Amino acid sequence: MKLLSLRTLAGAVLAVGMMAQGALAQEMHFFRIGTGGTAGTYYPIGGLIANAISNPPGSRPCDQGGSCGVPGLIATAVASNGSVGNVNAIAGGSLEAGFSQSDVAYWAQTGTGLWDGKTPVEKLRLIANLYPESIHLIARKDAGIKTVADLKGKKVSLDEPGSGTLVDAKIILSAFGLSEKDVKPEYLKPDQAADRMRDGAMDAFFFVGGYPAGAIAELASQHDVTIVPIAGPEIDKLRKDYSFFADDMIPAGTYKGQTADVPTISVGAQLVTSADQPDELVYEIVKALFNPNTQKLLAAGHVKGKMITLDNAVKGAGIPFHAGAEKFYKEAGKLQ
Repeated sequence: MKLLSLRTLAGAVLAVGMMAQGALAQEMHFFRIGTGGTAGTYYPIGGLIANAISNPPGSRPCDQGGSCGVPGLIATAVASNGSVGNVNAIAGGSLEAGFSQSDVAYWAQTGTGLWDGKTPVEKLRLIANLYPESIHLIARKDAGIKTVADLKGKKVSLDEPGSGTLVDAKIILSAFGLSEKDVKPEYLKPDQAADRMRDGAMDAFFFVGGYPAGAIAELASQHDVTIVPIAGPEIDKLRKDYSFFADDMIPAGTYKGQTADVPTISVGAQLVTSADQPDELVYEIVKALFNPNTQKLLAAGHVKGKMITLDNAVKGAGIPFHAGAEKFYKEAGKLQ
């Protein structure tokens, strides 16, 4: 009888353990976040956010020095082609969330601009506005490029197809009376464009992202480059035509050899998702993102992480908030 009891007890313990493991497995939720190229700003910021909102089964509780993420959530930052590619992947279900420029998100959700004639991504929803993305125009110092107009006839990388940078580069060229036919266009990511510039095979390239950008900082540390102003009456008119652009400035000293502030324009970097994502999950993700401990990690992890704040999260939305995010912001007193 004693042996039988021990066997029964052991079996019961094993069954409970298996049930517990099964419960943990059921609670696990994978959440893929599309970012951008590894040389840009989306990728490192995406990694910080993924780590911050993750809380795999068995993690130490937040109040005991452990993760302050969503219980059972395992988020990963996925390198991608950027805004347009991320929005398409969210619409297709191969990503749960992704980074997008505010202009691209607006066009996709409303079926206008870049999405004119395409099927609108009507279920695209905003989780949070993150930080301003400065539009960089980087040129070889000896290429004689002092304004956007000087790009005519030059070898210029406009970024990869599917990127928000390519869209904005075309708009900026157009503001100065130029098109892709007026330059010798290449379609490369900033790190590839920087490599070509080192070899003397590239005169200039566009990049949209938070400063300092790794590929640009590395290039400037090795070669003489110019941060070309994106300013003037042409840009004043552009901003009236495209209200999602904002005046911006790349501060002196951001990149080696940059001795003065450089005026430019910016768009908002946003974290977007689908309306099909569960309300409670998105609510918990936003709650984790703006946990005080998470805010400290973001601020310490990247210069743009300091700008991912609750106040900035609701600025310049452009598209509807996800219901879960909206619930959190209303409770926090940031939305009516």
